[in-house]
Amino acid sequence: MPSLNWIGRAAVERHHASVPVHLLRAEPSLSVGPADSGNLLVEGDNLTALKALLPFYAGQVKCIYIDPPYNTGNEEWVYNDNVNSVQMKAWLGRVVGSPGEDLSRHDKWLSMMYPRVQLLHQMLREDGSLWMSIDDNEVHFARILLDEIFGPSNFVATIIWEKLYSPKSSARHFSANHDYIIVYANQANLWSRNLLPRSEEQDKRYKNPDSDPRGLWKPGGLDARNYYGDGTYAITTPSGRIISGPPKGSYWRVSAKKLREMDEDNRIWWGKNGNNVPAIKRFLSEVKQGVVPETIWPYSEVGHTQEAKREIVQLLPNAADVFSTPKPLRLVSRIIQLATDPGDLVLDSFAGSGTTGHAVMQIGGDRRFILVEMEPAIAQPITAERLKRAIAGYDDIAGLGSGFQYCTLGPTLFDSAGHIRDEVSFNELARFVYFKETGTALPKPKNGKTPLLGVHNGTAVYLLYNGILKDKSTAGGNALTRQVLAELPPHAGPRVIYGTRCLLGEGRLRQQAITFKQIPTALKVE
Repeated sequence: MPSLNWIGRAAVERHHASVPVHLLRAEPSLSVGPADSGNLLVEGDNLTALKALLPFYAGQVKCIYIDPPYNTGNEEWVYNDNVNSVQMKAWLGRVVGSPGEDLSRHDKWLSMMYPRVQLLHQMLREDGSLWMSIDDNEVHFARILLDEIFGPSNFVATIIWEKLYSPKSSARHFSANHDYIIVYANQANLWSRNLLPRSEEQDKRYKNPDSDPRGLWKPGGLDARNYYGDGTYAITTPSGRIISGPPKGSYWRVSAKKLREMDEDNRIWWGKNGNNVPAIKRFLSEVKQGVVPETIWPYSEVGHTQEAKREIVQLLPNAADVFSTPKPLRLVSRIIQLATDPGDLVLDSFAGSGTTGHAVMQIGGDRRFILVEMEPAIAQPITAERLKRAIAGYDDIAGLGSGFQYCTLGPTLFDSAGHIRDEVSFNELARFVYFKETGTALPKPKNGKTPLLGVHNGTAVYLLYNGILKDKSTAGGNALTRQVLAELPPHAGPRVIYGTRCLLGEGRLRQQAITFKQIPTALKVE
């Protein structure tokens, strides 16, 4: 398989694994509605934020939509990857120049995107999908990058979005009227898209000129281009006209026998005079309840950039000039409509004006969102404010209800000496331990604290921390002793126990099918 190679790849290829885990801190004064709404807006660098979110949401997101920088050579980026390479630090700290001044801008974009997409991939459910908006500047590199991380067999489609409704007369060569949306499934054999709802215009194509009791129908051609061995016969119409065969280069799509059976069932239309080439009657009552989506999305169906700007002006008049490539609500709503079902979780780690969160709340169905926006000057006055107004209502538009929790990135889980910070709660460490051990998010905790975090693939995971079991003789129950072992919730199978130390011998551990892992050493981020 072809692979990408760019200057700086070695510095970022495993960078996502070494990003330190930060604690998430809720900000009640910036939040709206109930804390258990399931919606989250995180302020902070999206690489660091995604790493902080993994213990909570790994393997749980159904749809990821991202609208990353398009790398046109004009915009400025602000991000703080702290890649451990002098060369890469210089690149990532430098403003992206125009193509003629800085030929490394594609390397820089790839270095920014690669670790982020790796973390995004870990967030997806097995039947989840990622949708990326991009334009001609990076679409070629984006495809290969996603092929590497998701696998080429999981590529689904490249959608063309008609973003403008009129050409730009100032264009040097061509007026670029479209952007792309690249779609990848986590596992293509498990992912399925929904159908689009039928429109009134589509239903108007169905008539009933012969008053068929089965209702509205529209004619479908009897001829097709695909070869069919029984598809080259002559047809005699009810009026007596003989049709010698299908049009040149095509075949009748059904055999002569099947045609007679369909005609007897009044499923063939010969025209009002019985003289037409036969057509198959397609009944509205028998078609799918929705429409198969296509890969070209016209602005008439999903909106254009000017519509998106009007939406922002209506919601936030002072934010109109902040975003050069906003996405209309109808566009993001279609993605969510196709990629999710009621109760699903949607993630956008380049949140910007908050269109994704707005669309999720508008579609409803108990869908939830996670948004990440790195700039405080955008996250608070724009992203959060848009969500607030969408919830409460604005102008003559009724509020959507719901709410969201606003979070910031707190300190790292471990201090500079590698010790767990004193302020880290049992639940915060438990989520990290379970994710570290299983690669999945911790299931919702049961009522009351328990050292048994959960069972994954038949193995129980325990955490002894912060006095979860009170054994005063052994560091507050954080060490594995005979007394502590006797108090642990039972499990008939292998057990992994995290604690500060172990006072049991190797023989007893083997006999009890216990693997002991010492904290904080066993929790080192690699």
